Amino acid sequence: MRILRIVSEKPHDVTEIAERLSVSSYNASKHLRILRDAGLLQVERAGKRRLYSLASSVKGQLASNRNILDLGCCTFRFDQLPK
Repeated sequence: MRILRIVSEKPHDVTEIAERLSVSSYNASKHLRILRDAGLLQVERAGKRRLYSLASSVKGQLASNRNILDLGCCTFRFDQLPK
């Protein structure tokens, strides 16, 4: 969920995300793939970099549900996500 908070601010590449989380790029990349496959993130190429941001559907849900993301199995308040 910390990754979702980071990319909700603006798009970031895997290196920036790894640094913010104090984890290896490999570990961050694994988590980014899972979130992307789940439809929570979208990826945009910028030269050799891949920039990760919240998927449009997630942004829309947050906008319409007062910063609450409902995944069906659980809900997350974006104003209460861990830093």
